[in-house]
Amino acid sequence: MNNNWLQWLMLNWVEIAGAVLGIAYVFLSVKQNILTWAMGLATSLLYIYVFFVAKFYADMALQFYYVWVSIYGWFLWSRGKTSGSKHEKLPVSRMSHQMALLLGAVSVFLWSIIYVVLKYYTDSPVPFGDAFTTALSIVATWMLAKKIIEHWLVWIVVDVVSIGLYIYKGLLPTTILFVVYTLVAIWGFVEWRKDLRLNDEND
Repeated sequence: MNNNWLQWLMLNWVEIAGAVLGIAYVFLSVKQNILTWAMGLATSLLYIYVFFVAKFYADMALQFYYVWVSIYGWFLWSRGKTSGSKHEKLPVSRMSHQMALLLGAVSVFLWSIIYVVLKYYTDSPVPFGDAFTTALSIVATWMLAKKIIEHWLVWIVVDVVSIGLYIYKGLLPTTILFVVYTLVAIWGFVEWRKDLRLNDEND
């Protein structure tokens, strides 16, 4: 029995390491700790390999985007906000109605394009679901970099759908990771809303 577990760990160590770093990433993002971007960068590099092997090509391509947005988010959170002569961390913000409509349109556009590519140019077993989670993930990660609170709600949708996809593909560590992601996304929304209310009171 122990040998079977050891063999499984050896065969899946990349996915396990990515899952562990991914959990650290979401916990740090809830706390608005800038190290979230270092964890995100490391997680993405590992999952490029994991998703390539599993033939989740859209998710694999998404990891390259995450590498870029991790650098972008690190820059934005490092720069923060300057108020007069005082330098403050980047504040949590709400999404405007105009921004919601724009990001909704971008999500549908990305979903359509990614679906066509996966359906007709790859052997992806789940092009519709893979395209859906990929499109929303692109938008949600950009929102995180901007500290827009509604990004947590988008992640809840992405995570729940992803759980079903990863169960289907037999990616156990990643399934567990996304169950944790779902719970943390709910927690993150609650915590960021507290911070947002505090910012509103201080304005």
